[in-house]
Amino acid sequence: MTYDFDTVHDRRGTSSIKWERYRPDVIPLWVADMDFRSPPEVIDALQARVEHGIFGYTSAPESLVQAVLESVRSEFDWEVKEEWLVWLPGLVCGLNVTCRAVGNPGDQALTFTPIYPPFLSAPPLAGLGLVKVPLAESEGRWGIDIELLQQAITPQTRLLMLCNPHNPVGRMWTEAELSALAAVAAQHDLVICSDEIHASLVLEEGGRHLPIAMLSEAVAQRTITLMAPSKTYNIPGLGCSLAIIANDTLRRSFRKAMAGIVPHVNLLGFTAAEACYRHGEPWRRELLEYLRGNRGLVEREVGRMPGFRVARVEATYLAWIDARGGGIDDPAAFFERAGVGLNDGAEFGLPGFVRLNFGCPRSTLQEALHRMVQSVNG
Repeated sequence: MTYDFDTVHDRRGTSSIKWERYRPDVIPLWVADMDFRSPPEVIDALQARVEHGIFGYTSAPESLVQAVLESVRSEFDWEVKEEWLVWLPGLVCGLNVTCRAVGNPGDQALTFTPIYPPFLSAPPLAGLGLVKVPLAESEGRWGIDIELLQQAITPQTRLLMLCNPHNPVGRMWTEAELSALAAVAAQHDLVICSDEIHASLVLEEGGRHLPIAMLSEAVAQRTITLMAPSKTYNIPGLGCSLAIIANDTLRRSFRKAMAGIVPHVNLLGFTAAEACYRHGEPWRRELLEYLRGNRGLVEREVGRMPGFRVARVEATYLAWIDARGGGIDDPAAFFERAGVGLNDGAEFGLPGFVRLNFGCPRSTLQEALHRMVQSVNG
C-alpha cells in the first residue's frame, strides 16, 4: 500500500473523546472516529492554510463547491446544482435543523431502529413526536418491513428519517428498498431526511451507494440529503458537512431553521473538505481495502464466541454484534471489564447488542478481539 494504516498512533493526552472515555487499559472501539492519520494531502492543505496566519470568518470557497459537485458526479453519477448546497458545522446539526424545519410541534418524525442515537434525540428536542419502526432481521441480515412502516404512519407524521448506509447495522440499501420507501413517502406526503455520511465507505466489492434523492425528480423534491467527508477521511473534529436540498421551499425552511443558532463552518473545515474531495480518492481506495481486511477479522473472531453473531457490514466501518445468545446481561459492561470499550446497543434502541468500530490499525483490532474472545470463552 502507498498509505500507512498499520502504524499505531498514541491519541491519549490529546483530549480525544474516543480515547479518554475509559480507563487507560481499555481499548476504545466505540465512537465512529478512526485511528488513522488523515490523508497527507489534507494535512498539507491545512498546514498551508495555517501558514497564512489570518483566521477570519470564511464562506465556502467556490473551488470547494465545485469539488463537491464533481465528487458526487464522479462517485454517484448524481448531477447536483450549486444552489442546492447548504453548509453545516456537523451532520448531527443537520438532523436537528431538519426536525425544526419540517412540521410543527406535535407532529411526528419516523425512523427505523436500531439507529444512530441522534435520530432518537433530534425529534423530541424540536417538539416532534418520535415514531420508531423496528428493522426486520433474518439470519443476521437486516431489512425494512414496509407493512410495519405503513402501520406506524399517522396523520401527524411529517418526516421520514433514513440512515443510508445504515448505522449501526451496516446495510447499503438497495434500489428496490429505497424505491419502496420513496413510494410510502409519496403516498403520505412525507419529507425524507437521509443521512448519507457513510456513502463513500462501501465495503462490498462492486457495490455502489445510491442516494435516495437520485431515484427520481419527484423523490429529490421531498428529500434533504446530509453528507460530509468527515467519516471517510477521518476529519470529524474539523466540523464541515452539507445538506443537498433540491426543493426551493424546503431549502428556505431549512435555512430559516438554521438562522441565529447554527454557526458558520470554520475555515479549516472548509480547507480540509476541499482537499478530501480533490485529492483523497487514492487514499480512500486503499482505506477500503484495509477495512475489508479488518471486517474479515471481526467476522472470524466473533465466530469464535459461542452465541454471538455479527451482521455483514456492507458499508461503514461499524460492526453490529448480537450478544443475546451469549448469556450476558450487559455485554457493553462485560467487554469493558475485559478491556474493550464498545457502544451499548441500548443507545441505538436495541439492548443486547454492541457496536464495534474496526477503523483502527489491525494490531489494535487483533488485541481487542483477542480480549473479547478470551473473556467469552474463559
